[in-house]
Amino acid sequence: MTTLASLETPCLILDRGRLERNAARMTGRYAGTGVKLRPHMKTAKSIDVARIALAGNFGGITVSTLKEAEYFADHGIDDITYAVGLVPEKLPRVARLIRRGVRLGAITDSRAMAEAISRAAVAEGVVVDLLVELDSGERRGGLIAGSAGVVDLGHALHVLPGTRLAGVLTHAGNSYHCRSLEDLHRVAEEERLAAVTAADQLRAAGLPCPVVSAGSTPTAVHGRNVDGLTEMRCGVYMFGDVFQHEIASHGLEDIAVSVLATVIGHRPDLDAALIDAGGLALSKDRSTGAPGLAEDVGFGMIMDETCSRRIGRLRVGHVYQEHGMLVSDGPFPFDQLPVGARVRVLPNHVCMTAAMHDGYRVVDPADPRRVADFWPRVNGW
Repeated sequence: MTTLASLETPCLILDRGRLERNAARMTGRYAGTGVKLRPHMKTAKSIDVARIALAGNFGGITVSTLKEAEYFADHGIDDITYAVGLVPEKLPRVARLIRRGVRLGAITDSRAMAEAISRAAVAEGVVVDLLVELDSGERRGGLIAGSAGVVDLGHALHVLPGTRLAGVLTHAGNSYHCRSLEDLHRVAEEERLAAVTAADQLRAAGLPCPVVSAGSTPTAVHGRNVDGLTEMRCGVYMFGDVFQHEIASHGLEDIAVSVLATVIGHRPDLDAALIDAGGLALSKDRSTGAPGLAEDVGFGMIMDETCSRRIGRLRVGHVYQEHGMLVSDGPFPFDQLPVGARVRVLPNHVCMTAAMHDGYRVVDPADPRRVADFWPRVNGW
């Protein structure tokens, strides 16, 4: 039997029971609303996780890399949205997926790019479903809903050979800057309105708009109105993290992924201890502790080995490549954490933390010390 005590550290731990509860909660939230849940797999990157997230849903997913798309297609998922701006150089891989029967949607916000994609798609002998990307406040990619460019691009996608207008898509990444429920409600509504406004523009111009897609975990959880949307894309909700906890997307007890680490040294003169998980195992994301949030947990919150109890107010105060330094707001509890003790680090931003690991050591829900399985991840692009 594999136990936590037998694992080499650092490694990524997944609590299957928490994952299943998180997935069921989001599925239940959108059941009966008319809005399809299209889970975003860019964080999990695992078919085992995807199968849990897709239970009770229509079967489509979202990805952020073509390697993810190819991996999930290899495991039988055939309805995939690639939610990163498409460029012609990637058409050979896109075309291979389409030819094998995958319904692959992609996004663009440029007429010039649409024309280039059209030429590449014709050369490949395929038709690519494209959604008009909208900027609903993140200020990254996308057109502004209500602008003339929305209809211009939509018309191009509708009439160009090799492309098909599939709808509109937006992502409220700016929801991660919210620091109150009022702000989250506002951003969720701005996201919805952007998508619905652009869809109405296209339809008023006589163009099809079957898909009206929005979503981020904060807006999927805190949005109060989904009128006009056809699908919701979100992904962090499956695992949770300290940041999502601090903006009330879930409870601390819902965080399903953590990093198991070993205490490798004491520094009484610094009132600190060292663990064998540093910037590569944990990431250097400091999304928590920003103005307006409850607490600065540095680079991760410290729990006991079974992740059932927080140890004082311990946090990872500093990270080096392969070292983390545990610090405390009060006297350091050296007696609770002798050299060789194991801790679980709850990540600030689970997407970044998971990215450096090859897979998940899955904890048995019936026995928090037993490792029941290993679920590999697909990494790279």
